[in-house]
Amino acid sequence: MAPPAAAQPGLLHALATMDRRDESARELMDDPGADRVAMDRTYHRFGPVNRIVSRPAAVYEEWVRPRLATTHAARMLDVGAGGGDLPREILRHAERDGLRLEVVAIDPDERAVRYASRHASPRFRARVATTAELVAEGETFDVVWSNHVLHHLTPTELGALLADTERLVAPGGIGVHGDIERSRAAYLGFWAATLPFAWNALAGSFIRPDGLTSIRRSHTASELAAAIPSGWRVKRGFPSRLELVWGNEIADE
Repeated sequence: MAPPAAAQPGLLHALATMDRRDESARELMDDPGADRVAMDRTYHRFGPVNRIVSRPAAVYEEWVRPRLATTHAARMLDVGAGGGDLPREILRHAERDGLRLEVVAIDPDERAVRYASRHASPRFRARVATTAELVAEGETFDVVWSNHVLHHLTPTELGALLADTERLVAPGGIGVHGDIERSRAAYLGFWAATLPFAWNALAGSFIRPDGLTSIRRSHTASELAAAIPSGWRVKRGFPSRLELVWGNEIADE
């Protein structure tokens, strides 16, 4: 079964209204009744898309690698991990460098965890959980990370995530929440870049419609800076990336 078409605005209308965040837009994957085959196809195809859009190699080099060693395993938490393609990619980089890393990937959606658990290993574990539950369990991590989660959250949920992150980051650790920066260039770029693949590589998945919806829901740097508590900072990255950062950066020697 093909996934239902998303109720996307026309391209010109979407670009004309990009100055305002569209909090009413809903992603197809967030529907509890979303087609399971389309969901799995989307998780499977996230890997190649995220290597370009989310740049896990850059995440590894800037935030993860400086906290790794050969003598003991660092711990990384991926919040809202979906199918788990990003943390698995980061693990591959650590293994290539001979460094030790263990990842816990959490998501409140059991469909995502079911898919991610197919790739479970001694260094990668996925579970249905929230950050609040991990705080209650007394867990801490050297790196607390999320990708494309912030635009899903209400202001109250954003505040709760950041407060939980501060509690989950171990001494000397870092918290980083990455997301898209909303702009006309980001929307038009994703629209154009994915159009040639809409009827082949991306067909039967939610990647293109939900990607466009995500951009409409996302923040600008100034919006995010106005919404975060003291101690957090906003960093801009390429392409059209924002990162919320808590903790001290470490130069990788």
